[in-house]
Amino acid sequence: MPRVVHFEIPADNPGRAIKFYKDVFGWEIKNWSEDNPYWLVTTGDNKIPGGINGAITKKQGPNMVTVNTIDVPSVDEYLTLVVKSGGKVIAPKMTVPSIGYLAYCQDTEGNVFGILQPDMSAK
Repeated sequence: MPRVVHFEIPADNPGRAIKFYKDVFGWEIKNWSEDNPYWLVTTGDNKIPGGINGAITKKQGPNMVTVNTIDVPSVDEYLTLVVKSGGKVIAPKMTVPSIGYLAYCQDTEGNVFGILQPDMSAK
């Protein structure tokens, strides 16, 4: 069964958000790369079942909201299911090198979510 495996928190001021989450929860947060405004968040021990990690990203607009990403076996199949079930594809399938394939969708209530097909060989 597909599960939520990642979250993204948008921030007007990523530095301020990073400090907040470190101070409040003690999360480990590090920049993915110098040329990408995306900071990886480790929320705890990866050996503990049930927890997920995520990221803080620079907010791209006033309507950008926290997004949960769901692990799926096939992005293509789930994009079809999303549309068939009344949802929308808002960002088509893209490759995230060494991670897999990702798309962003909207459910019938307007909530945005990602779907991720893991594939470490993705280029």
